[in-house]
Amino acid sequence: MTDVRHTVSADGPTESRVPNPLSPLSTLFRSDLGGHEQVLLCQDRESGLKAIIAIHSTALGPALGGTRFHPYASEEHPEEAALLDALNLARGMSYKNALAGLDHGGGKAVILGDPEEIKTEKLLLAYGRFVASLGGRYVTACDVGTYVSDMDVVARECPWTTGRSPENGGAGDSSVLTAFGVFQGMRASAQASWGAPTLRGRRVGIAGVGKVGHHLVDHLLEDGAEVVVTDVRSESVDRVLARHPRVQAVRDTDALVRADLDVYAPCALGGALDDATVPVLTAKIVCGAANNQLAHPGVEKDLAGRGILYAPDYVVNAGGVIQVADELHGFDFDRAKAKAAKIFDTTLAIFDRARTDGIPPAAAADRLAEHRMAEGHDA
Repeated sequence: MTDVRHTVSADGPTESRVPNPLSPLSTLFRSDLGGHEQVLLCQDRESGLKAIIAIHSTALGPALGGTRFHPYASEEHPEEAALLDALNLARGMSYKNALAGLDHGGGKAVILGDPEEIKTEKLLLAYGRFVASLGGRYVTACDVGTYVSDMDVVARECPWTTGRSPENGGAGDSSVLTAFGVFQGMRASAQASWGAPTLRGRRVGIAGVGKVGHHLVDHLLEDGAEVVVTDVRSESVDRVLARHPRVQAVRDTDALVRADLDVYAPCALGGALDDATVPVLTAKIVCGAANNQLAHPGVEKDLAGRGILYAPDYVVNAGGVIQVADELHGFDFDRAKAKAAKIFDTTLAIFDRARTDGIPPAAAADRLAEHRMAEGHDA
């Protein structure tokens, strides 16, 4: 394998064989990005692999986070955009893993390129060798652009790989427990708002009924909720309506957020809560599976100002990472589900902290995560 690596770690920089054309140090050491422990830039000329692995924290244990495969083609400087993405996502995983009660820190990897064009077995094997070179400091899994079948290939070169197929010792699709965890967060939100941990008789709007969203529909209907859905993919909506004829559908997300709702569940793209959406929301609770729902800092205050209870996304959607973490110990669905059920208690604790400190739930979640990570550093 031909490789060019540039590593900056807590132990100091290692010598590179070629100059780094990205000059990432100014980005890496930006204080607002969270003080990452290590970043590995990877290149394998034979397969065309270009990747970035970011480790934010190992205070609680080996960093755990998925591998994103994305071209960043719309960016003026795609390499810099990929680096920023990896740094931000790795930091987010530290917080998610801490509040999920996992003995893992946060990490994330980004492979640059269009997976439809350049993803090959050779490239994935080369990537696996780079992850393995970290000796277990980073455990990888699926993310946008990578799938269970890809992790099966990566695992041939790297034992620190999760999200594999059951045939290869893994747990398979994590969307089932992700949806279950979101439902637990929604139950906790109902408890905090209406005094009972149930959605019975409530109207819930789900934006995005793909892998996670359609499982969430099942939980809500079983609990006695009324469900309204939308999705940019009409076939996803059709699948839900065929299975559950009493579910309603609206044309798009704009129509959904303006509908008469008790709960709004963003389960598709990030940035769902922005300056255009928050003022027109009718729901009293926002709780969904999408990552990075807050379009920018300050949105959480706008939600609180309108009396809307926001369940922090990285708390309630942690069922998936709980599943892949359990896989490292020989996957047991019941054990992983029991841990995901604790998302209910964690979400309630965040709401309690928010009330006590007079801050939005998103800020309270960050404080609780930082406290657990600090305890890990001190241990």
